[in-house]
Amino acid sequence: MPIECKATGHPPLLLAVTGASGIIYAVKFLEIMAGLGQEVDLILSEAGQQVAELELGSAGTDKLKGFARMVYDLHDMAAAPASGSARWKAMVILPCTMGTLASVANGLSSNLIHRAADCFLKERRPLIMVPRETPFNRNHLRNMVLAHEAGAVIFPAMPSFYHRPSSIDEMAEFFAGRLSEFIGLPVPGLKRWTGM
Repeated sequence: MPIECKATGHPPLLLAVTGASGIIYAVKFLEIMAGLGQEVDLILSEAGQQVAELELGSAGTDKLKGFARMVYDLHDMAAAPASGSARWKAMVILPCTMGTLASVANGLSSNLIHRAADCFLKERRPLIMVPRETPFNRNHLRNMVLAHEAGAVIFPAMPSFYHRPSSIDEMAEFFAGRLSEFIGLPVPGLKRWTGM
């Protein structure tokens, strides 16, 4: 029987943070999850740690880990996420490097993030990949199609402006809120398009 969060009644989420720019999206997503009482388990790549420290300062990695119910070692291929029998509400790769996208799209499992994503796909569970790259080359686009055809959702980190954000934090928070609601976790107070 899967463990459920006391506050939401949902199983925990599995969040993978890789080495693409945009760690602020992961932080805002984790803050929203904490506010909703939704527990999150974390897998953090080495490059993800480096980018977290580059973009958030020396405490960047600790900030991410501080939100997690559990942090899994990237190289522990015997950890729970390496098995399809383990249960989470969904897996989110945020931000997602093109290397991670390529590995998942082509079924290569060289670390726990890749293997966990493969398990979500084979078990037909929600896998949301948030690529952070521009421009895309043909390989990137092909890999997105392959991942989509395998069952993943490609949810690119594209900020919105119709809610007139006044800061980078507001842009990232709005995107993270949209991602949360896509997974099925409503965010109170999230601004919505109501027409002109």
